[in-house]
Amino acid sequence: MLIIVRHGRTEANARGLLLGRLDPDLDELGRRQAAAVAAAIGPVDRVIASPLARTRQTAAAFSVTGDVEIDERWIELDYGEFDGRPMREVPAAVWAEWRSNLDFTPPGGESIAELGSRVRQAADDLFADAAARTVVVVTHVSPVKAALAWALGVGDEVAWRSFVTPASVMRIGCSGPVPSLQSFNEVTTVEPDDLS
Repeated sequence: MLIIVRHGRTEANARGLLLGRLDPDLDELGRRQAAAVAAAIGPVDRVIASPLARTRQTAAAFSVTGDVEIDERWIELDYGEFDGRPMREVPAAVWAEWRSNLDFTPPGGESIAELGSRVRQAADDLFADAAARTVVVVTHVSPVKAALAWALGVGDEVAWRSFVTPASVMRIGCSGPVPSLQSFNEVTTVEPDDLS
């Protein structure tokens, strides 16, 4: 089984900022989310994370034999000059172009098509291993959406038609000839009493 996990919340996520290659830590809720999702999944055979702190911190919560592996291909989309800015500050014309053109690249950033290509390769490389073992990848919102497109065998435009909650889980079966989506956007609730 290939389990794709979005990292827990950061302060930037809570503030509604575009968060690409900036590297904040998890906030208190994010740390609790990481612990809750790791406990819900249980022991796994292999954990892979993006190189950014928020994914490494989420991955560290998992019970795994051996070290967490780092794979650059699972890093978040590079938002270029929009990184760290509120979404409302992105001009409407830019959003329209971004949503209609998978090759659109924000100034200094990366296109959805480029991200989709690297995530598909990373997922392909895990497919055989995930047929025999439980493999967890801790990544970001855009790579989760790209992995969804890979699992469904559809284009990257699905990114604009899906929502991914922080610390959510997607399960992809890998025992057949092609990936099989088992679940999407599973969330383990962190109770308010747990936030004291």
